[in-house]
Amino acid sequence: MKLAVVGGGSTYTPELIDGFARLRDTLPIEELVLVDPAADRLELVGGLARRIFAKQGHPGRIVTTSDVDAGVADADAVLLQLRVGGQAARNQDETWPLECGCVGQETTGAGGLAKALRTVPVVLDIAERVRRTNPNAWIIDFTNPVGIVTRALLQAGHKAVGLCNVAIGFQRKFARLLDVAPGQVHLDHVGLNHLTWETGVRLGGPEGEDVLPALLEQHGDAVAEDLHMPRAIVDRLGVVPSYYLRYYYQHDAVVEELRTKPSRASEVAEMERTLLEMYGDPALDEKPELLAKRGGAFYSEAAVDLAASLLGGGGSPYQVVNTANNGTLPFLPDDAVIEVQASVDGKGARPLAVPRLDPLFAGLIANVTGYEDLALDAALRGGRDRVFKALLAHPLIGQYAYAERLTDSLIAHNREHLAWA
Repeated sequence: MKLAVVGGGSTYTPELIDGFARLRDTLPIEELVLVDPAADRLELVGGLARRIFAKQGHPGRIVTTSDVDAGVADADAVLLQLRVGGQAARNQDETWPLECGCVGQETTGAGGLAKALRTVPVVLDIAERVRRTNPNAWIIDFTNPVGIVTRALLQAGHKAVGLCNVAIGFQRKFARLLDVAPGQVHLDHVGLNHLTWETGVRLGGPEGEDVLPALLEQHGDAVAEDLHMPRAIVDRLGVVPSYYLRYYYQHDAVVEELRTKPSRASEVAEMERTLLEMYGDPALDEKPELLAKRGGAFYSEAAVDLAASLLGGGGSPYQVVNTANNGTLPFLPDDAVIEVQASVDGKGARPLAVPRLDPLFAGLIANVTGYEDLALDAALRGGRDRVFKALLAHPLIGQYAYAERLTDSLIAHNREHLAWA
């Protein structure tokens, strides 16, 4: 089995490598190719990756290359983990929206749109290269904004599934609180990428007992603390929202918070410099503890599980993924990409049935899906007017004057990445 990781020079990659090494019986990789245009980073990450495999006794071969076509040729699956523009672009995404009093964040709001505009054309180019070299390869997208990027891939006819680590993070946290094995926890997880709610926590599988009410009663303070939200919000909702819902439920408070501290991008950039120095140590043969603060917790387990299922191996029968709606949420178009529990196998992902949603959740999902329609159109066809319409449609913006100003700022800060600007 051959896997390729495009964006393999990321400081995330050793987390992925560690999972591949530990879970080699689930996903028996013979060749792993790390693809990245940044040759200096790739050399450091590739060296550590080989040492991790060697220490854990993994027999697979790790190859590094800056040539996308060569890297993805004959791959059974290609994982995408790109950041077009690097942490510098992310820092901009997190700062200029604050000038208008809007949330500055890399996956939602104006910053999320900027990231989508930079990313979608690059991902589609890579996907076409994959299709030319191996049309049967699965594309697993971990590149944000996952929902919009996965929708672009599916609409272009690619074999793609989107992946996020939010659900597996909740699964592991709930398992600890309930004192059960993670595999016993099945989430009723529904929404869009970075706009989801856990409406049920079942023991044993989709038909298992829903212990969410008891979980919130006994551990509500711990759950709310992890979300950085007051417990009153969780209690009133009666479900567990993704921590990204902070940007909607506490917008103004979050804006003030973001204005008073360094951007997350600046923190991560400093962390990355330290990690890359550590990766260059020939004695290091395991992922360092600092990597846990980088983000992406449990990404490797989720990626292995998904790849194993798609490639006909021993992955879990049900997984939370980003895939086409196809009637699952009847108030959305079929080609919308939703994030839900799905049955996953070699034929792809098929969403499980979702009970009728409370309008409190369905309304926001529908609103953000409308924004994503416009965002994808802007990413594919460009133009100031399309950018403006997407910003005006986003519930975190929604005012004409803000959308006008943010459109000009977005284009000014991203001109080098926008072919039409």
